Amino acid sequence: MNRLLSPILLFFILCTSGITIGATDPLKSVSIIYPATAHPRIKYGINQLVTALRRTNYTVTLQAGPSQKAAAIKNTSLRATKSLSIIIGKSSDGIIKATDAPANLHKEGFSITATGGKMIISGMDDSGVLYGCLELASQVKETGKLPEQINLKDQPEMVLRGTAIGLQKSDYLPGRDVYEYPYTESTFPWFYDKKLWLEYLDMLAENRYNSLYLWNGHPFSSLVRLKDYPYAVEVDDATFKKNEEMYRFLTEEADKRGIWVIQMFYNIIIPKPFAEKHHLKTQDRNRPIIPLIADYTRKSIAAFVEKYPNVGLLVALGEAMEGVGQDDVDWFTQTIIPGVKDGLKALGRTDEPPIVLRAHDTDAPRVMKSALPLYKNLYTEAKFNGEALTTYTPRGSWAELHRKLSAIGTVHIENVHILANLEPFRYGSADFIQKSVQAMHSVYHANGLHLYPQASYWDWPYAADRNKDRLLEMERDWLWYKEWARYAWKADRNRTEEINYWSRQIGDKFGMQPEHGKEMLKAYEESGEISPKLLRRYGITDGNRQTLTLGMLMTQLINPFRYGLFTLLYESEAPEGEMIIEYAEKDWKKEKHTGETPVQVATEVVEHGNQAVKAIEMAAAFATKEQEEFERVRNDMYCYKEMAEFYAEKVKAALLILRYKYSGQVSDLDQALPLLESSVKHYAKLTELTKNSYLYANSMQTKQRKIPMRGVDKTFIHWKEMLPVYEKELASFKKHIDSLRAPGNQQIVAARPFKNAEVKILNPVGGTYVIQNGSTVFADTAATITAYAPELKGLKGVMLNKADQLQKGTVLQFKTSAPVKVLVAFFNQKGAAYLAPPELETDASANNYGQAEAKLSNALLVKGFPIASIHTYSFPAGTQSLTLAKGACMVLGFIDEQEQIHIYNAGLDGKSKDIDWLFEE
Repeated sequence: MNRLLSPILLFFILCTSGITIGATDPLKSVSIIYPATAHPRIKYGINQLVTALRRTNYTVTLQAGPSQKAAAIKNTSLRATKSLSIIIGKSSDGIIKATDAPANLHKEGFSITATGGKMIISGMDDSGVLYGCLELASQVKETGKLPEQINLKDQPEMVLRGTAIGLQKSDYLPGRDVYEYPYTESTFPWFYDKKLWLEYLDMLAENRYNSLYLWNGHPFSSLVRLKDYPYAVEVDDATFKKNEEMYRFLTEEADKRGIWVIQMFYNIIIPKPFAEKHHLKTQDRNRPIIPLIADYTRKSIAAFVEKYPNVGLLVALGEAMEGVGQDDVDWFTQTIIPGVKDGLKALGRTDEPPIVLRAHDTDAPRVMKSALPLYKNLYTEAKFNGEALTTYTPRGSWAELHRKLSAIGTVHIENVHILANLEPFRYGSADFIQKSVQAMHSVYHANGLHLYPQASYWDWPYAADRNKDRLLEMERDWLWYKEWARYAWKADRNRTEEINYWSRQIGDKFGMQPEHGKEMLKAYEESGEISPKLLRRYGITDGNRQTLTLGMLMTQLINPFRYGLFTLLYESEAPEGEMIIEYAEKDWKKEKHTGETPVQVATEVVEHGNQAVKAIEMAAAFATKEQEEFERVRNDMYCYKEMAEFYAEKVKAALLILRYKYSGQVSDLDQALPLLESSVKHYAKLTELTKNSYLYANSMQTKQRKIPMRGVDKTFIHWKEMLPVYEKELASFKKHIDSLRAPGNQQIVAARPFKNAEVKILNPVGGTYVIQNGSTVFADTAATITAYAPELKGLKGVMLNKADQLQKGTVLQFKTSAPVKVLVAFFNQKGAAYLAPPELETDASANNYGQAEAKLSNALLVKGFPIASIHTYSFPAGTQSLTLAKGACMVLGFIDEQEQIHIYNAGLDGKSKDIDWLFEE
């Protein structure tokens, strides 16, 4: 791509009447005639066509056509005597009305026809003309000439087809929390790179994308200055001016390419200087709506709309404010929408630009019901497969939510989000992607695409590849963007024709014939089944707290609930089938298996890996272009193969280990041992393949990452860091097998009760109670403890009022002279009556206190309540406040921060038997 000369500037250079470009062969002479009043979007399209013609040795003359009415135009000669005339314009333009071009009635639709020495590109609107020019340019590039005959009419199926870029980082800025990233040159140097933006926007236009989402927690404090809150700006004056200039540049250049820029923001996040002045936190999920914050936010949105009226807004109500509650509705209808209306009023506009509502951690149908009477031009957006790519057969409650949003009657957009199970290896399965887009239509009834980068979202614009010069993600993953765009335009394309199409595209990229490009396509499609199948059948979550390509611990495979299993992954984002623990139980009971099974997937992913390697090797000798990139693709196929082997062997071992849970026979563990050893050997090969080829596996390198290991300060981001973990896990397993073989050597050690820490409760509700059978736990109920894990015995719990918890949530203020852990019991049942345990899928702050993982599962029984599991919240010395959302829970007491907790399943549900110790020291 040309990053040195603006396409629009080039167009105006060419646009001087009579100037020709290229060869002088009269048989390759073209006269392009367009309306004198053509929109810059049309001029951009013409420029792309001119460039394609010039590169194939056409002489091009540009002529601004007359602006008279159609009747007058018919008397004007529009054709060059010795050249082909290409007449370009909208269906409503006089220059097109004077021709026999078919009418275009579909938004962004176009037609290309050739009759009697004339070729006509006609569009319904400016974007339609743009796409017509791009289509003809594409054909010229592919064939080397203009088509002799053409009668093409086309239009997109999806209303919105967009990509996402995050103005976010792989780690936190000093003194800030998640999503808090002001727009500065030191933090985002690439944001100020105009050449980079032009290259990216050209890529979007080439692929017919028409929207670009910019993600940031709170962009307003970097882009607008408020008279009432001047101290809220987070950047210096020079940076502020640069931000204004860059934002205008970006939005204007995007508009020339038919691209609508949409700014995303989270609620409720406030700027750091604003928060400090008013002694507030920048974000507090459990904070009620405060009038001061509402006023600041409303005025920020109004100022943004007034300043950038053509930029859309993507509103994320959840995650940084209480999810799924009346506050969401009130915030959207009483702060955000009024802010947009205030901005429009200041501009004297009565139209309603679109607002996109993100259906994440909020009751989007409820919000839409309240909002539509106030504002009609609303869109909705929800994640396709969570924060991963797992299936093109979505089902269950998640599919029902999408259909419900689609049925509202506004445009519903599918967000292909984060892709935590794909990064960092290349992904290019046209078959999987086409089926996914088809499912967006047929299962979800959606009509828009919002596409994340395939990898390295948190490190954009760079890919994770270890290279002398960092690779640009958009160039590395060209196939990802091209495939999604093609099917967003039209999903139902003939499979055989698609194989041929992508074989040509890949062949052209790597300088090989289509038949060899077909082998590469097969490698992409075989490898493209591996990560989706692995996550949907073995994973803990569809979220980015799990990095699939780094593997999984054995305890995560055999005891997933310990790690906060996100069941929606299995219930909605996978075909019907069985989890590992379900398969093992059925196998022991000799019950019939149903759907996709762990054993089936273990076999299939290994075969996919073998086929991918075989296919890439068949193409290897024929790559004559982009050979360094070909070798990187080739290496990725071997990485996929070794990852598949690692998981397959480990899952087969896991099933035997779970069998031991039922049989008690050490022979089952003996059979598992060689499989686990084999798994580690394959991981060692994967480590070798990635050692010099990748900087990291996961671009998000914060405390939110939990699986396979908690990543803090950029730790456990590479396979070489994980290999010793798996080797240690294997060594522990061997040691415990030997111990089991020696009678008397394996002794059960009695659990030691936790020691109460000295803490002063500052807002006592009902006093305290001692954890023992018969103790009452709530101030307003007679519910008593009936069973508990031995570690909890004697702890001093805080007696709370259940009714208050349901209505207001829980706030516990206390003072401590030393760091402590607060033990909180969450009931293992979903519903409004119970406080949901911390969940990183919907709450980015869910591990700020180390609370995300259950420390003691199935550890407490209270009469009349579901069984409870215990999480801990860590606090430093001083006056502290534990703030929890609405719903019943129990505060069981305080222990010293340094007290070690053995994480395990206490098994009070009568169904569980803890075998995690087999893999721990």
